[in-house]
Amino acid sequence: MSLKKRGASLLVGAGAITALVATSGTAHAADPVEPGGIDPSLTTVNLLNINDFHGRIDTDGTGASGKAFACTVVETRAQLGEDSTALLSAGDNIGASPFTSASQEDLPTIQFLNTLGLEASAVGNHEFDRGFSDLTGRVSQAADFDLLGANVYERGTTTPALDEYSIVEVGGLKVGVVGAVTQQTPSLVSPQGVSGLDFGDPVDAVNRVAAQLKDGDATNGEADIVVAEYHEGATEGDDLTTLDAQVAAGGAFADIVNDTAGEVDAIFTGHTHKGYAWDAPAPDGGTRPIIQSNSYGDTLGQLQLGFDEETGEVTQYSATNVEVADPTDACASNPTYASASAIVDEAVATAGELGKKVIGTVSDDITTAHNDGARDNRQRESTLGNLTADIWLDALDQPGRGGADIGIMNPGGLRDELLYEPTGDEEPGEVTYAEAASINPFANTLMTVDLTGAQVVTLLEQQWQPEGSSRPFLKLGLSDNVTYTYDPDAAAGSRISSVSIDGEPLDEGATYTIASGSFLIGGGDNFTVLAEGSNAKDTGLIDTDAFVNYFGARDEVSPDHRKQAVAITDQPSELTAGDEVSFTASGFDLTSLGSPTNSEVEVFVGDDSVGTFPITAGLIQGVPTRNGTADISFTVPEQAGAPAGIAAAADDDDASQVRLVASPSDTEVSFPVTITADEPTSTTTDPTTSTTSDPTTSTSSDPSTSTSTSTSGTGTSTGTPTATSTSGTAPGTDGDVTGPVVETDDTTPGPGAGVVGSGLGLLLAAGAALAIAGARRTAGRRH
Repeated sequence: MSLKKRGASLLVGAGAITALVATSGTAHAADPVEPGGIDPSLTTVNLLNINDFHGRIDTDGTGASGKAFACTVVETRAQLGEDSTALLSAGDNIGASPFTSASQEDLPTIQFLNTLGLEASAVGNHEFDRGFSDLTGRVSQAADFDLLGANVYERGTTTPALDEYSIVEVGGLKVGVVGAVTQQTPSLVSPQGVSGLDFGDPVDAVNRVAAQLKDGDATNGEADIVVAEYHEGATEGDDLTTLDAQVAAGGAFADIVNDTAGEVDAIFTGHTHKGYAWDAPAPDGGTRPIIQSNSYGDTLGQLQLGFDEETGEVTQYSATNVEVADPTDACASNPTYASASAIVDEAVATAGELGKKVIGTVSDDITTAHNDGARDNRQRESTLGNLTADIWLDALDQPGRGGADIGIMNPGGLRDELLYEPTGDEEPGEVTYAEAASINPFANTLMTVDLTGAQVVTLLEQQWQPEGSSRPFLKLGLSDNVTYTYDPDAAAGSRISSVSIDGEPLDEGATYTIASGSFLIGGGDNFTVLAEGSNAKDTGLIDTDAFVNYFGARDEVSPDHRKQAVAITDQPSELTAGDEVSFTASGFDLTSLGSPTNSEVEVFVGDDSVGTFPITAGLIQGVPTRNGTADISFTVPEQAGAPAGIAAAADDDDASQVRLVASPSDTEVSFPVTITADEPTSTTTDPTTSTTSDPTTSTSSDPSTSTSTSTSGTGTSTGTPTATSTSGTAPGTDGDVTGPVVETDDTTPGPGAGVVGSGLGLLLAAGAALAIAGARRTAGRRH
């Protein structure tokens, strides 16, 4: 049984706490033993735990995953003893769920967990996906288990907004379960849904409640054993595989390990989807267990506590994660398993009817970024993230919509993949409604907000998350009209070195309309600059519906393997003709399924190819990690100059760009430079008298004898200027050596630049009117 508690309003019987009254305060550390090794003289308390289940009662349309989980819970409980075992959770039981659960607002998952006997759970951030009123109304009413959030307060107060703890009776002992959620919750859910709440320090809240439960005062609740359920956990990182490394890295997890009070006998964690069972240091110098059990019900946390009735202390423990296995014949006869299995079957049948409609086709896999065979690498650009950003932009550009300039997508919102091979009865390449909904399970409405160009740069900078965040970097998916370069080693706030939108340099003083889901527009995932924008509007269009509409309007959708962001170290801003230039570019390769490994990159200065350089495959560590690097070194061409249509700047300096085109993906980025000639080469000395100063009256007809020279490398017999894209030869003209024109980055920061890029000031000073301006986004859109 469990007893709900908010604040100190509920009196709990003292039970077996006589010894605790005499020894209240810091608990004695326990000794770790192997599973099943608790001394028989001690009372054994068995706690099973899950975290980040996310509605995984069905992952493949058959319900097999949910049934496997149910059988593992039932059999483990039977082995340990029904009366001495309780099932708990560290939160995110619902939300970000596959179609079977999400299409029915996660009600089947709540019923499934009720049937398995879940007794208490910390709230996770996803319990707030539909807002606080939904959590305390619909969800709470459907759940037979307590939902705990000791660090969730009514706004501006220290009044608990949720139950802080639950007393669960296990083996005749009272186990106090204290729940707390990550303090970052307001940035992880739609801020509007939690606007009436404050999220305090989770460790402080757990310590406050644990002290109550061990102070000997029955009027504010007492417990023999106290366990903490934190919806917060160890952070990502290939070099963070041990407890010591995690603690040394600092942040929220280090605070949990170091600062959780001694009254807490064991710590369960969640949120970061990692698996571990570590012996953490206890305040008195001994150890206590700290556990997280991966995610999605893949493993089941198993904690055994040996309680000494004489001293009132936990003196032994064992902690492990049990792999979930396929159902056994013994489960079939278990009534609890049978009830849970029936819930899964009914949910699968209902979802099958809702989701089998085919909405479109794909020519190949379109996925999140992968890492060592695992999906959902949120540090990396992906074909699915960029496609989704395209979809949001397309939805807002439809007739009757307000329009937008840029689409963006947060990687954590992509909860499934678009795979060419069928997962059900559909034909290869067919995409069903269920698949679309599984990718976008949050039912966010699409919104727009206006940002200045400077704020767009800040938005890209905020991909590097605040210090102490569980994930150090979150790569935004971007609509295909946006590209940029960055320096991964630069100081915070100055990493973005050039940005291009619709083939033109970003203007820091201009206004750009951003399209995305309500989660991001509200400042979610720490992209706070979006909440600072102006003219925010809710379109009322649900993200899943936009996804479905996009596919319905196209015969086929293909993955685009072009990277939109490339790292450049030692990026030059000024070149001198005849000089040697060297820099390093990295991050040419996507890691989405089917993405090619680039082998070479051709480099252009203006329209002149200055060489093709090998790309070395392999992982480059850092934040973000990236694949594929090239060391580039070339001699600046003597005749390098401004593209056609751009007048030469003063002092023989020409505004141009360095352009990189990788093969075979066609990843293309560029950055602006000014080029200084070794010595004056122009034969035109007085622009007011030159025969070439007015293209409408130019008499030059023979490039071999004319006093004018085409700066684009393509002359005309009449002397009429040839309009050219600053990213290369314009579409439809001769001399395009790189294939179709792709939008590229055109600027980098420079002293005195009014917009991003030192080169742009020269372009404006020269009165440039780039011919590609009219092409805008439609010239390079991917469908």
